Order: sequence, then C-alpha cells, then structure tokens
Amino acid sequence: MKLLWNIFLMGVASLTVNAHAGEPTPLRLVQTIPLPNVEGRIDHMAVDLKGERLFVAALENNTIEVLDLRAGKRIHSITGLYEPQGVGFMFEFNKIFIANGQSGACDVFDASSFKLIKSVKFSDDADNIRYDAASRRVYVGFGNGGLGIIDAAAGDKLGEIKLDGHPESFQLAKSGPRIFVNIPTSRSIVVLDREKRATITSWPTAGATANFPMALDETHHRLFVGFRKPAKLSVFDIESGKVVVELPSPDDADDIFYDSSRQRIYVSGGDGSIGIFQQNDADHYQTMTKIPTASGARTSLFVPELSRFYLAVPHRGAQTAEVRVYEAAP
Repeated sequence: MKLLWNIFLMGVASLTVNAHAGEPTPLRLVQTIPLPNVEGRIDHMAVDLKGERLFVAALENNTIEVLDLRAGKRIHSITGLYEPQGVGFMFEFNKIFIANGQSGACDVFDASSFKLIKSVKFSDDADNIRYDAASRRVYVGFGNGGLGIIDAAAGDKLGEIKLDGHPESFQLAKSGPRIFVNIPTSRSIVVLDREKRATITSWPTAGATANFPMALDETHHRLFVGFRKPAKLSVFDIESGKVVVELPSPDDADDIFYDSSRQRIYVSGGDGSIGIFQQNDADHYQTMTKIPTASGARTSLFVPELSRFYLAVPHRGAQTAEVRVYEAAP
C-alpha cells in the first residue's frame, strides 16, 4: 500500500511539473535581428509603428541602426553622430530626434531620406528623449542638470528646465503637467511642473543609489524606479512620494517598462537578464521570473501595440551584436 501511495504521489508531482513546464513564459523569444559591424555599447531605441521600423542608438558605434521589423534586417545606418544615446520618432512630422552625448546636440533627421534637418545644441551629454504629443514638444535630458524643450514641428529650441544633476530616465504624465525625473547624483527623484518649468518637489531615494530607469503607471498612481546599488525595483506612490514596495531586480538595469494590459513590469539588466514582475494591485507585486539574456544587454523597448519587447545585445567576444525580439504572452 505504501509503495502504491508513493507511486501516486510521484505521478501527481510529475503532472504538476509538466503543467508548469507547459505554461507560456511571460516573454518568448521569436526573432533575432543581427547588427553586423556594430561595436560597443548600445543605448536606447524607438519604433515607427506604421513603417514597421526600429531605430537603435548604437552609442559607441556613433550610428543609429534602422531595422526593418517585418524583414528582420538592418536597412540603413545614420552615421556622423557623436555618441547617440536617446532616439525618438515623431510620426506626425516623420522626424527622428537623436540626442548625442559627446556633442550635446539633439539632431533632427527626416525619417524617409535620413537627411539632417536641424541640430539643436545643449551644453553637453544629451541623453534621454520623451515626446509630449498634446503640446507637440520634445524633451531632452542633458548636461549637469537640465531638460531641454524643442518644438517638434519647427525643430526650434523653446527653453530649458534647470535641475541639480544630470537627468537619467524621466516620464511625462499625460493627466497633468508633471514630469518625474531620476537624478542619480543627488540621490533623488524630482517632480517638475512642465508648464511653470519649475520643481514641485523632490523625493530622496533613502540610501539606494544609481536610480537610472523609470516607468509610470498613472492609472494606479505608481512610479517604478530601478536602482543599481543595491539592485532593486522600487514602487513609489506618485501622490505621496512614499515607497510602496521593493523587490530584488536585475543588476545594471537601464530600462523599465510597464505593460498596462497585462499589469507587468519588465526590467532589462546588463547582468544578462530580464526581470518580470506581476502587479496584483497598486500595493502588491510579485516576481514572476528572470529570463537569462546576454552580457551588457541592459537597454530595451516594450511596444504595447505589437506586444513585443526588443532587447539590444552588444558585441562582446563571441557574443554578436543583435536585437532580440520577444513576444509578450497573454
């Protein structure tokens, strides 16, 4: 009888393991797009949904790599850049905005001919780019403390918002004038009013440092911030500035995305992993899984309209430069 009972338990365990094994992973690798002759660190990306193109900032290669997502191949390289870090595609104007770290310029290119239209100069270290579609303004983080403002239609510089340190990732609220900005050097998250071009408040990061990536969930009034020291994901209440929960996260993270339809958070880390977290409600989160990737693959882009997650993999030794395309499971 005991032998039969043990056999039964083993059978149940086997079915349970097989059931878990059969479950779809939150992200499934579906395509790999090579980046031949691209060397060094790769930074941020942007997508052209209608044209089915992906723009990849190959920072140390001094190029923007243009990929055809349908064909799964590179179709063009924009050259003559100076450490491109941020890139944004503005569909209504068919323009590509490129932030150059070395020159401090935000270059504006025609997205069809890839001809340079205009160059908007900031002090130095032009970095992340965000677009406010309602006001048709482009925001560029730069230098030792500032967000530059550009008119997307004309390409003219409209002004700057001063900060007390270099801005890393920042997010524009859609329901109001707030901008949330990571300032690693001051160990803070700054909240700005983009209409008044002034600081509203600042939240200290309470001992954690290197707060680089950020994502915003306005529905639940939550801000997701990735830290590198220690490596963790912190969830902030955007009304009070208080930390709701903290979870261990991939190390050397440089991008975070919130998937509102699935209520998931994706974190790409240079340690060679993607951390995936489930939002059960505004105050409760759990780690779903950690997907192994590649060394230095810390920048990514989640495109909700396509249910696709794009991961930039740099060339390191036998590891080739490429963009890995993942499909988000329901």
